[in-house]
Amino acid sequence: MKVGIIGGGAAGLAAAAFCGGDTAIVERNEKVGKKLYITGKGRCNLTNNCALYEFFPNIVRGEKFMISSLTAFPPQALMEFMGENGLRLKTERGGRVFPASDKSSDVIKTLLRAAEDRGAKILLDTRVLGVTKDGGGFAVHTDKGDLRFDRLIVATGGLGYPSTGSTGDGYEIARSFGHNIVPAVPGLAPLLLKDDVSPLRGLSLRNVRATVTAGGKSVSEFGEMLFTDDGVSGPIILTLVSRTNRLPLAGAKLSVDLKPALSPDTLDDRLTSDLGEMRNKDIANILTMLMPKALIPYVLERSGVPPHVKGNSVTRAQRYAVGFCVKNLTFTIERADDVKKAIITSGGVDLKEVDPRTMESKLVPGLYFAGEVLDVDALTGGYNLQCAFATGRSAGIAAGSK
Repeated sequence: MKVGIIGGGAAGLAAAAFCGGDTAIVERNEKVGKKLYITGKGRCNLTNNCALYEFFPNIVRGEKFMISSLTAFPPQALMEFMGENGLRLKTERGGRVFPASDKSSDVIKTLLRAAEDRGAKILLDTRVLGVTKDGGGFAVHTDKGDLRFDRLIVATGGLGYPSTGSTGDGYEIARSFGHNIVPAVPGLAPLLLKDDVSPLRGLSLRNVRATVTAGGKSVSEFGEMLFTDDGVSGPIILTLVSRTNRLPLAGAKLSVDLKPALSPDTLDDRLTSDLGEMRNKDIANILTMLMPKALIPYVLERSGVPPHVKGNSVTRAQRYAVGFCVKNLTFTIERADDVKKAIITSGGVDLKEVDPRTMESKLVPGLYFAGEVLDVDALTGGYNLQCAFATGRSAGIAAGSK
């Protein structure tokens, strides 16, 4: 039984490691694992050391689909597999699991060694031009000639970071066999704003609550965010994009509560106290006790309060306006950043057409899908890679056992 795997990323390497036998990975790049290499800022957050009941709520799309593969291969099983193959791991804040060396290259080496130990061949610098049925198997047409396999696993990734090889080739292969492709949109991506926030570039806000209101729905997240040249990013923004990327974001609102721990009344008491104690200072200077200096012009402009009004001259209405803005600093969204810059792609092969136990196509026997090419995406924290490893394993075992 000859098994071909198109794509040498997380899912493809996992499939090869569990497939065994006469298996070949067809990889378009000069080396495997190029996207793995840059994940986690080069440290590779490969999973999250949590129980499955905690894991599943972090899957944005495909939660039910992932039950079978994650139950068979939960985070702890992946960690055990890595350990058995010589990779030491460590668990950090939030259950995030990294290689003890902090080197993503060690994760790639471990997966590659496991795949080669099971007999997998690695065909590098080989670009797939198309796939057709060939009798009971598949003909994979490449720029180096045709390859024939009895079973085929498509693990080509999504559209994020195309320089790593994620160029959407897998969607075209799936579509050529009659599969529906859920349109790809950015998941875990920054938000671009219509407001000029360039003076805030690099400013990080902690313990804030950000809310996106779009299409009549509001979604909120608490935690850390930061400003970029033309928008906002950071953990809670990435999560918000994943949860709202199917809503009409153009012209929608992003509202930031700078002091979510304070009720409006408590905040008003705080402002009253600060304005009284520093009654002879400009309000722009007084507010430095409450927020980063760079944010003050935005808050005062939106509040309609002059920056040089003295504390003892601030009216009740002005104080209320400032307090309201601190709790509701609002920006207008232009759009989510380009899908090619997203950490993960939301969309892909329609899950209704794939067997969740084996990852085999329900339309074409012997054809399998694994990893980001599927319409499965999750939040940051190691969840996406765990899904890739789990689906890759399921596909590899199923393809190799037929």
